[in-house]
Amino acid sequence: MNRSMRDLLQQPAAQIAPRLLGSVVTSRIGGHEVRLRLTEVEAYGGVDEDPGSHAFRRQTPRNASMFGPAGHAYVYFTYGMHWCLNVVTSPEGQASAVLLRAGQIVNGLPVARRRRGESVTDRDLARGPARLANSLGVTKDLDGVDLLDGSGPLSLLLADGPILAHASGPRTGVRGEGSVTPWRFFLEDEPTVSRYRRASP
Repeated sequence: MNRSMRDLLQQPAAQIAPRLLGSVVTSRIGGHEVRLRLTEVEAYGGVDEDPGSHAFRRQTPRNASMFGPAGHAYVYFTYGMHWCLNVVTSPEGQASAVLLRAGQIVNGLPVARRRRGESVTDRDLARGPARLANSLGVTKDLDGVDLLDGSGPLSLLLADGPILAHASGPRTGVRGEGSVTPWRFFLEDEPTVSRYRRASP
């Protein structure tokens, strides 16, 4: 375990989210390795803090990992068909997580393409949170795994150096009071960044 990384991630999601841009996520699943560089993320806060968050009202079986140790994964199912991957932040017990929205595959392109479809372009392999999780082979089985110990099926390596130049704006698909919170962070002019969409009525 990298203690300094764990300590760094024990910050509120909105503070640490921009720091994750340029970081590398690696999956080693089924004997295959896929590695991607993060280009877009979204921050989500905790109980009574962030109306757009799964943890806004209380802890439930679905969001329990958001309340766990920093540096672990929070994986959830959405729209009845997709898995999404988050990095848990803040001290244990204070729900907070960063959704990994998009990235550039830098290793394991053939594996990611088999998972996503042979006709999918390199740009679109992990362009969007469900596509990103699918490219990495993420399922509910990985909910709660430690991303920092380096020996598990998923690992996170923070980018070296200062925070990369980036832009921010409202989060995609968030309804109600949390819809205008500018906690979506992305690298500008990066083709793998997903398209912003307002929430459907």
